[in-house]
Amino acid sequence: MKLISWNVNGLRAVLNKGFMDFFIAEQPDIFCIQETKMQPGQTAIDLEGYEEYWNSAVKKGYSGTAVFSRVKPISVEYDLIQEEHGSEGRVITLEYNDFYLVNTYSPNSQRELARLDYRMQWQDDFRAHLQNLDEKKPVIICGDLNVAHQEIDLKNPKSNQKNAGFTPQERQKMTELLEAGFIDTFRYKYPDLEGAYTWWSYMFKAREKNVGWRIDYFLVSERIKEQIKEARIYAEVMGSDHCPVGLELA
Repeated sequence: MKLISWNVNGLRAVLNKGFMDFFIAEQPDIFCIQETKMQPGQTAIDLEGYEEYWNSAVKKGYSGTAVFSRVKPISVEYDLIQEEHGSEGRVITLEYNDFYLVNTYSPNSQRELARLDYRMQWQDDFRAHLQNLDEKKPVIICGDLNVAHQEIDLKNPKSNQKNAGFTPQERQKMTELLEAGFIDTFRYKYPDLEGAYTWWSYMFKAREKNVGWRIDYFLVSERIKEQIKEARIYAEVMGSDHCPVGLELA
C-alpha cells in the first residue's frame, strides 16, 4: 500500500504547478493534503477512481485538509471531539478494515509563540484521539505536524530553540506522542540521515541551499512497524514550500 502526504500551501495554486503530474505519476492508494485553503467546489479536480473527503476551515483561504482514497473507508470523522478544535479543518479520520488513517495539519504556535498554549492543549487532545483509535486497530498518522522533533530534523537547531516548531514544549509533545506507542517511519528507516527536510522558507534561497526543517511525517502504531517497506521524502517535487512525503507498507 502506497500513501502520500503533502502540505500544498493552497491547492488551487499548486494545481498550476505540477500537482496532477505528480499525482498521476505516483498513483498512490491514499493521498492526503494539508493547507488546502479552499472550500469543496472552488476548483475542479478530476481524480477518477478516488473517493474524496474534505475538511475545510470556517475561515476562507485558511488551513483545511483533504483525503483522496482508492478504497472507500468504513467511516469518516472530521475534527476532534472538543468543540474548540472544530473550526479550522485540521483533522480527518478514516476507518478502514485493518487500520485507521488520520490526516492532520497541526496548529502553528506562531510568531512570538502567541498560540503556544493552544497548541499544547491541541496536542494533548490529538494524542488522546490517537490512543483511543489505537486501542481498536492500528493507526497511520500523516501530515504537517509543525514540529522538528530532534536537532537532526532542521538545519540550524541552535538558533531556532525559541522559535515556533522547535521549542522545548513542542518537541516534548512530539516525544510524548511517540512514547504513546507510535513510530516515526522516516527515522525508523533512516535514523541518522542528515539534511532530510520537508519545509523550506521562501526567503534567502533556503530551498536552493537546503536550509530546511523536517516537519511533515508519517507515523504508525508501533505494532505494525515491521510492515514499513519504505519512507520517502520527495524533496525534488516543487510547487509548495513543503514537499510531499510518502510511506509504503507491506
